[in-house]
Amino acid sequence: MKKFTLIGVAGYIAPRHMRAIKDTGNLLAVAYDINDSVGIIDSIFPQSEFFTEFERFYEHAHQLKRNPATALDYAAICTPNHLHHPHIAAGLRLGCDVICEKPLVPTPELLEELELVERETGKRVYNILQLRHHEAILKLRDKVAAAPTDTKFDVELTYITSRGKWYMESWKGDPRKSFGVATNIGVHFYDMLHFIFGKLQRNVVHYSAESKAAGYLEYERARVRWFLSIDANDLPDEVKGKKPTFRSIDISGEQLEFSEGFTDLHTTSYREILAGRGYGLADARHCIETVNVIRTAQPVAGAAGEVHPYVARLAK
Repeated sequence: MKKFTLIGVAGYIAPRHMRAIKDTGNLLAVAYDINDSVGIIDSIFPQSEFFTEFERFYEHAHQLKRNPATALDYAAICTPNHLHHPHIAAGLRLGCDVICEKPLVPTPELLEELELVERETGKRVYNILQLRHHEAILKLRDKVAAAPTDTKFDVELTYITSRGKWYMESWKGDPRKSFGVATNIGVHFYDMLHFIFGKLQRNVVHYSAESKAAGYLEYERARVRWFLSIDANDLPDEVKGKKPTFRSIDISGEQLEFSEGFTDLHTTSYREILAGRGYGLADARHCIETVNVIRTAQPVAGAAGEVHPYVARLAK
């Protein structure tokens, strides 16, 4: 049985990590969050130690490190995006292998810093890239691999997930903490596209605003027009007032359906990590480089056929 700590236990995604720890037969020994609304711990790991001050948490974990019988094996990171880097580094220095949510860090330079801390500590960082374990994604990857090597698929990715006024008041609405909408809600898709279609060859941004972004990505095996938004006004008319989210991935005229099958992907990710097959820093580099370019690029007018159709609606 491996002993875990979870940093950011009050966060939205933390329950999936707690269940993954439990489902893989392991123990959450220590948890930390600045917020104390963590009653869900009672139904999963009621005996876990809990701290709301990082200094007290770190000192407790460091004391556990002195004894092999109590030392922590893994640290799971579920904190706001801008805290991933320091919390990953802290976990490594506590003698833990680290499992962190996306986006791992905002820039390639910070990724290289984590590589240095890995070498200093002899421990590893793993990124939760759960879409790589989704059955529909794996089937599509096989289909693309089986197609003639000179085939480039035409992909149109549309993801609109409505968020209320709370979003912009939270850390997610602060680009210094979330690194913007394309990074915060888009990084999953950019990793998925790379996983399926290979190396990125072009990366152009056509629109960038507080609540939405759009652009064009060209991979070895695909040409991708993408549009991401948290603005309910962008929902198609047939969805408005009925559903808060619209997701469409059209691949050369065929829809990729992967609405189901998400429930256990964190547990699958944990099983792979514990078996020595997790996705590390090198695997995360591609999507980090992609979102770093998107976040810092100046939007340009797109070439014919490269602009997502929703961009034209924004100009009206």
